[in-house]
Amino acid sequence: MRKIDREKRILTLMIKIYCRKKHCSQDLCEECRALLSYALNRLDHCRYGDKKGFCNHCPSPCYNQANQVKIREVMGFSGSRLIFYHPVMVIRHLLS
Repeated sequence: MRKIDREKRILTLMIKIYCRKKHCSQDLCEECRALLSYALNRLDHCRYGDKKGFCNHCPSPCYNQANQVKIREVMGFSGSRLIFYHPVMVIRHLLS
């Protein structure tokens, strides 16, 4: 599996966890659906491709300011909880 595809899976899971816990929604609410769509589009067009590192260490971030703040909030909230949902995936992600 390509690194970008793994990033997409993890990002999708993080946003789902965030939306379920913060917005009490089983499916993604409109705001979270828009954020996910935006983030997946940004990953599709990442200039570093499979050589990319973590987005917060990127020398040329591709998120606009508003979405950058929102995705940090989502990752901060969901990152620590993701280990309970998909521990193997989280460990692989951290080792990559």
